Amino acid sequence: MSIDVVDLRNFYSQRLGVVARRFIGRGIRRLWRNTAGQSVLGVGYATPYLGLFREEAERCLAFMPSGQGVVKWPTSRPALAALVDEFDLPLPDASVDRILLVHHLEMTHDPAALLREVWRVLAPSGRLLAVIPNRRGVWARTDTTPFGHGRPYSRSQINQLLRETWFTPTGWSEALYVPPVERGWFLRAAFAWERTGATLSAPFAGVHLVEASKQVYRAIPARRVKRRLVPALEPALAPAPSPKSI
Repeated sequence: MSIDVVDLRNFYSQRLGVVARRFIGRGIRRLWRNTAGQSVLGVGYATPYLGLFREEAERCLAFMPSGQGVVKWPTSRPALAALVDEFDLPLPDASVDRILLVHHLEMTHDPAALLREVWRVLAPSGRLLAVIPNRRGVWARTDTTPFGHGRPYSRSQINQLLRETWFTPTGWSEALYVPPVERGWFLRAAFAWERTGATLSAPFAGVHLVEASKQVYRAIPARRVKRRLVPALEPALAPAPSPKSI
């Protein structure tokens, strides 16, 4: 079930949300260093991170699912956000270069259908970047943040889901090694937590950041035509004719 958009907005206005936005934004920017001249679409609640590309990309839009709700974005400019049906995005086929998926894959009741719809609107050379709660992380076990709601994923589960929905993973990163504790000394040490966790490649990061490319020419598994086996007829003795019939 989706979190209400007001709760998401309130989280990112708090100190812990500011820290999460900073570290996740750095991970996103490392994977997408340049989006100049491209169209970028955020699906879910991606507006805290779309600002990284708004001045650089040719076009930047935010689609928020109907079960979550929508808020105006950006606040001081003409609106670029819309409330949509997550399984029927109001875009033509192959019309977007980059899609950023945040606070959505773990919330939807049908992740495969969602990713297939994302596949439909993504250009053949496009890229998907999904921010997904880590099943092994502390953030997924704490429901005081949006990352503790919905279904978290392991890396192998993400790989399997992407391949089943016609995507190929091309890049991985993690973020949020700092525990989700909104206390002054924890937040002041957030950079040390993040640097140490990334250096050690610790498995308890709060979120996965996975980039994937669209499989345009998908392999279709060959199916053998089953032969129908006809059982051989065994010889049988014919009854001898009666004397009266001769």
